[in-house]
Amino acid sequence: MTIAIVTDSTSDLSPELCSQYGIESVPLYVLFDGKMHKDGLEITPSVIFSGLKSGKKTPSTSQPSPAEFAAAYARALQSADQVLSIHISGQLSGTVGSARLAAQEFDGRVTVVDTQSVSMGLGMRVIRAVELARAGRSVPDIVAELDRAAPKADLRFTVDTLDFLRINGRIGGAQALLGSLLNIKPILVVRGGRVESGGRVRGHKKAVQDMVDHVRAYTSKYGAVRAAFLYTVGGEGFLHEVRAGLGGVSFEDLGEHAIGAVVATHAGPGAMGIALEPVKP
Repeated sequence: MTIAIVTDSTSDLSPELCSQYGIESVPLYVLFDGKMHKDGLEITPSVIFSGLKSGKKTPSTSQPSPAEFAAAYARALQSADQVLSIHISGQLSGTVGSARLAAQEFDGRVTVVDTQSVSMGLGMRVIRAVELARAGRSVPDIVAELDRAAPKADLRFTVDTLDFLRINGRIGGAQALLGSLLNIKPILVVRGGRVESGGRVRGHKKAVQDMVDHVRAYTSKYGAVRAAFLYTVGGEGFLHEVRAGLGGVSFEDLGEHAIGAVVATHAGPGAMGIALEPVKP
């Protein structure tokens, strides 16, 4: 039995990785400058950030339609027996709802998974599913392993500026101003499918140290782990500092991944994060 893997663009898996792993990624949308743009295909974070600097209105995002998922499933089923469709948390987007509606048309041949994560937290789960499918595992077996991995999976990130969190309604205006004045950097985590506070640190150096300490603690707890690094435009330097601080820490390195337009709309420029999970859940 052959299994095709479908995901969405908030996995932040590059087109090259999707091609390498045989993954179909259905794009979400960014409404910006009066037009709807497909994430990763028709708009980039750089275009959004440059537009905002020039005074354009803050963008909004939306999920693919059930019809778009149905088309992706129909294509996949031309060469596969089953489809495993793996997506962003239902508490962050309606994407998984669209996928489930589309799946109803395919008589049990499409299974939809809500990873309760986003960006490379989702992307790592997609890669794991591909590896398991290639190893000959069944859809129920793969879903069970993804479920076992979920409670131990970890996504931690910080942002360069609080302005985008404020603009997108994450924090109040007064808190944003206070944070800027005191050089406070929020540490954010994805927990239970939602973005929550993971604490605050004072200044860039302490934010770097927080990330480094967190990875060290995670590897001490779980042993063999895999890690993926993620960033928005301007966050590359932060990422390299964190990597430098991780000298001597052993982990399976899944590389550095640019955050796409949909997730970057909420994170803003200069964001950086790390997705972690045990090699064996």
